[in-house]
Amino acid sequence: MKPTNWWRRWWKRQNPVRQDRFASLAPIASVLLFLSAIVFSFWYLRVEEIDREQEAVKRDVEYSQQRLRLRLLERQEQIMRLARDASNKDIDIKEFTRRAESLVMKNPELQTVAWVDDKRKILASQTAPSVLVSQKWRVGEVLKWGESENSYSLARDLMQPVYSQEDDGSLSIGSPGAGQENYARNVVLQLHTPLTNSQGRFNGVVMAEYAVESLLRYGVPTEILAKYAVSLLDSEGNLIAGQTIPKRTSIWNFVPGIVNQNNEFEVPVSPVGNGLILRAQTWKTSQDLVGSGLFWLVSSLSLLTAWMLIGNWRHTRKRQQTQKELMAETNFRRAMENSMLTGMRALDMEGRITYVNLAFCQMTGWQENELIGAVAPFPYWPDEDRDQLMARLEEEMSGKQIAGGFQVRVKRKNNSIFDARLYVSPLIDAMGQQTGWMTSMTDITEPNRVREQLAASYERFTIVLEALDASVSVAPLGSAELLFANKLYRQWFGTDTNGHLSLVEKAGMLDIRNAELELDDVDALAGLPTESLTVAPAERAEIYVSHLSKWLEIRTRYINWADGRLAQLVIATDITTRRQAEELAAQQAERAQNASRLITMGEMASSVAHELNQPLTAITNYCNGMLSRIKGQQIEEKDLVWALEKTAHQAQRAGQIIHRIRSFVKRSEPNRTESDVLTMVNEAVELAEIELRRRNVRLSHYVASRLPKLQVDPILIEQVLVNLMKNAAESIDNAERPVGQRHVELRVVPKVVDQQNTVYFSVTDTGKGLPPEVMDRLYEAFFSTKSEGMGIGLNLCRTIVESHKGRIAAENLYNADEVVGCCFSFWIPSGGTTLI
Repeated sequence: MKPTNWWRRWWKRQNPVRQDRFASLAPIASVLLFLSAIVFSFWYLRVEEIDREQEAVKRDVEYSQQRLRLRLLERQEQIMRLARDASNKDIDIKEFTRRAESLVMKNPELQTVAWVDDKRKILASQTAPSVLVSQKWRVGEVLKWGESENSYSLARDLMQPVYSQEDDGSLSIGSPGAGQENYARNVVLQLHTPLTNSQGRFNGVVMAEYAVESLLRYGVPTEILAKYAVSLLDSEGNLIAGQTIPKRTSIWNFVPGIVNQNNEFEVPVSPVGNGLILRAQTWKTSQDLVGSGLFWLVSSLSLLTAWMLIGNWRHTRKRQQTQKELMAETNFRRAMENSMLTGMRALDMEGRITYVNLAFCQMTGWQENELIGAVAPFPYWPDEDRDQLMARLEEEMSGKQIAGGFQVRVKRKNNSIFDARLYVSPLIDAMGQQTGWMTSMTDITEPNRVREQLAASYERFTIVLEALDASVSVAPLGSAELLFANKLYRQWFGTDTNGHLSLVEKAGMLDIRNAELELDDVDALAGLPTESLTVAPAERAEIYVSHLSKWLEIRTRYINWADGRLAQLVIATDITTRRQAEELAAQQAERAQNASRLITMGEMASSVAHELNQPLTAITNYCNGMLSRIKGQQIEEKDLVWALEKTAHQAQRAGQIIHRIRSFVKRSEPNRTESDVLTMVNEAVELAEIELRRRNVRLSHYVASRLPKLQVDPILIEQVLVNLMKNAAESIDNAERPVGQRHVELRVVPKVVDQQNTVYFSVTDTGKGLPPEVMDRLYEAFFSTKSEGMGIGLNLCRTIVESHKGRIAAENLYNADEVVGCCFSFWIPSGGTTLI
C-alpha cells in the first residue's frame, strides 16, 4: 500500500472538526519550525562570529609572538656580541660601559646591562634613567639577589645564555577592566650570557635585564594593543605585565558550542626558556542577540511572514513548480547552445535548414535569420566547391554517413575561407521517427596550420642535423634499434647500433646494454632514476678511433624519446685538428720555457761569474799559501789539513753553483712529481740571490711549516719564482731606491681559494709599481716595459702557473696615494688538507 493512499483514506475518515483542527495546527507547526530555524540561525551565526574572533585573536597573537621573539633574539645577539668582545678582550670596562649605554638608550625594553666576573662581583653596569635608584646595580656589588644567583650558576654550568624572571617585590596597576583593577607583579627578565677567558674557562657573565612591561609595550604592534587586552604571564599563569579582562557571563555560555566568551588565546613567547606566555583577549564589541529588541522584532516579523507564506503557499505551489521546470529547461538549453564551440546545424528531410546554434553563426558570420529556411546551395559554400558539396549533401540525404567525418572548406560572410570537419547523424524525434539530419561542424584551420608547421619544422631539423660536422645517433635502452642517425654517422659507422655502442664503450660511459637491467629494476620500484638521468648534465670524453684515424670528442646524455622510451643520445665531433694544434702549442711552449731560462741565465751571466770568482779566488789563495809554507817548511800537518778542507769546501761550493745553473737551463720533458715546497723555494732563492746581490737588493723569505707536497714540475715553479724575484730586483734598481728601501720579500703560506686548499706564493718589492695602462697588457706575449726585454717572461709565468691549475695576479702597493711597491702572487692547488 502506498503511503499517499493511506494518508488520503485516513484523512477522509476524520470528521470535519478534526480536519479543521489539523488544518489549523499545520500552519502553527510550520511557524514554530520556522521560528526554530531562525533561533538556530542566530545560534549558528553567533558560533561563526566567535570562531572568526578566535581565529583573528590566534593570528594576531602568533604575529605578536613572532615580533617579541625576533626582538628578544636581536637583543640576545647584541648581548652575545658584547660578551664575545669582552671574552676576547677586544674591549675594556670603559668601552663596555659605552656600548652598554648605547644598547640601553636605543632599546627601551633594556633597563640594565652589567658585567659580572667569576666571583659574582659587578665590574661595570649601565642602567636606564627610568629605573629607580634602589633597583640599580652598583659597581663592586656582589650578585646575591633573588634567583639571579641560580641563573648565574646555570649559565656557568651550561656555558650558554640563560633566561630567568626576577620579582622586585612591588606591584604595578594595569588598565581596569570590567569594573575592577588588575594588579601585576613588577617583573624583570634577566639574561645571563657567560664569558670565557683565554683558556676557554668560565670568566663571569654579561647580565641584561629587560623590563617586561616595556617589552610588551614596544614588542607588540600598536594596532594589536589597541584591539585586544594583551598581557604577559609567567610559567604559572600569573599576570606580570599588561592588562586582562575578567570572565564575562552571558546566556550564550549555557548554549552548546559557545565555550569561550572572552575569545582569548595564549602562546609561549619563545622556546629559549624565558618562561613568558603572551595572552590576548578581545574586548566586548556587541551585545547578546537574545537580550536585544532586534531579536524579538525579527522574530515577530518572521512569524508574520511565515504565516503569510503558509497561507499563499498552497495557491502558488503549482504555478511556481511549473514555472521552475520551464525556466530550468529553457536555461539549460540556452546554456548548452551558447557554451558549445562546435557549430550545430539541423536539416529537415527536404534539405532545408531548420536550426543553427550560436557557434555556427559565429563561425560563418551569417545571422540565424539568414540561415533558417535556406536550401542548397547554402550561402556559406565557396563558389568553386559547390558541385563537390552538392554531391556530398546528396550522399548525406541518402543516409551514407562517414564515421570519422569529412573535411570541407567553408566561406564566411566576409568571403574569407576556413577549413572545417563535418559529422552527420540522423535526427530522431520522441516518437522514434527520423525528422531530418543533425550536422556538427568544427573549425580545423589552426590544427591544419600547426600540422603544416610541424612538418616544415621537422624537415628543417632533419636538414640541419644532416649537414652537421658531427655524428649524431640515438638508441633506446634494451634494443638493437637505431632510432636516429644523421648522414655523418652513416658514413662513419653504417646503419646499425654497433658504432653507437662502440663510442659509448670507448668513452668509458654507461653502457646502455648493461644499464638496461639496472634501470628497469629500479624504475619498476620508484620511477625516479629515469628522471634523474634525463636532467643530468651531458658527459664528455675524448677518444681515438683507429679505423677512422681520428680523434673524436664524445658527448652523451639520456633523453625521453617521443614514444616515452629512455634513449641515449651520442654526439661525436672530429677534433683531430684541434688535438694536433694543442700538441704543437705544447711543444712551442716548452721551447719558449727553455729559451726563457737561457735568457734569464744570460742576463745573470755577469753575476754568476762574480759568484764563481769568489770560491775560485779562495781556492787559489789557499793553494798559494800552502805552497809557500811547504817550500819554507813552516807548515804543520794540522794546518795543512785545515787548508785542504777549506779548499775542498770552496771547490764544492763552486760545483754546487754550476750544478744548479745546469739543472735550471737543462732542457727536459715536463715531469710532475710530488715536490717539497721548501726545497723548490731554497733552490730558487739561491739562484736569484746572485742577481739580487749584484743589484744590492736584500732578500727575505718565509715558508710556512708543514706545507703539503705539490704535484708539480719543480724546475718550472723555480723558473717562475726566479723570474718574479729578478723582475722585483730590476724594479727596485730602476726606481733608484736608497739602501734601506732596497728589499724583496718572498712568502709561501697555505690559503683557501675558491673553496679549495692551495699553496700561496707572493713576491713583494719596493719599486715604483706598474702603471695602470700596463696592468691590462701585463701578460701579453712580446709586451715588455723594459727597453731590452723580449716580453715573454710574465707570459710564460702565467702559462706555467695555469698549466698547474693555478692563477697569477699583480697589484700595486700604496701608502696613501703614493705607490710604494708591487706584489706578484700566484697559487697552486694542493689537493689536500693544509696543516699549520
